[in-house]
Amino acid sequence: MKVIITGSLGNTGKPLAEKLIAAGYDVTVISSNGDKKSAIEALGARAAIGSVSDAVFLQQVFTGADAVFAMTPPNMGGANVIANTAAAGKAFATAITAAGVRRVVMLSSIGADLASGNGPIAGIHPIEQLYNALEGVSVTFLRAGYFYLNFYNDVPLIKGMGIMGANFPATLALPLVHPADIATAAAEELQQPGTGKNVRYVVSGVYTPAEVAKALGTAIGKPELPWVEFTDEQSLQGMAQAGIPQEIAALYTEMGVGLRTGKIQADFEKNGSPVTGATKLEDFAKEFAQKF
Repeated sequence: MKVIITGSLGNTGKPLAEKLIAAGYDVTVISSNGDKKSAIEALGARAAIGSVSDAVFLQQVFTGADAVFAMTPPNMGGANVIANTAAAGKAFATAITAAGVRRVVMLSSIGADLASGNGPIAGIHPIEQLYNALEGVSVTFLRAGYFYLNFYNDVPLIKGMGIMGANFPATLALPLVHPADIATAAAEELQQPGTGKNVRYVVSGVYTPAEVAKALGTAIGKPELPWVEFTDEQSLQGMAQAGIPQEIAALYTEMGVGLRTGKIQADFEKNGSPVTGATKLEDFAKEFAQKF
């Protein structure tokens, strides 16, 4: 069985490739970085170097594939992020149809059911709509939670001010996920034929930011590390001072609002808040401490 993985050898792509190769699958990994070719081949996969916004390139790679793991890179281009993300999704949909692919597993996100008010996730919403319209293609939308890895962005704040924080409260019930659990779910789905269009939430655990700060703080020897809720303006200013482009900062601030109001996680909660991932907060805290 031939499977195509997009997302290069990232936090999800690499463990996914390793799982499928170990299971005996013929795996091709797409990367925009030619320097990744040798690393991809060292895993036992084929490398396809090109842009995921190029429908012709994607069609060539997808042709003959039994299944595709579709992932659009975050923050494409640093400007016009939503439009660029949606355009890449259109290229994927065009290539999937032209190449005759019949099984797709898409990395999506909690909040992708919303057309707006969800920050960068708004770029994923139209892609889900495009894939839902694909005829004769079985699609599983893996709606992932808020990445544990996002908390690495707090390292400068912890070291500089002794706090963690964002523009949502310490008491918020936040669905979190580890990329390893996304890879596990994707591998499971890719090895099944699937039928129709389905949503699968991928969440490793639901924790409050206060619990996150406590666990990570304890792991790094700062058990009293607090979570501070910023205003939206403070969030924007903080990201700007960190050198994050204004458009990206505004989108992530909007995502914080969506989480704070409960809009982004509403459908996840409506579906029973399913937690299937194996990586719990205490597991991530150990990883965090090693890299802190």
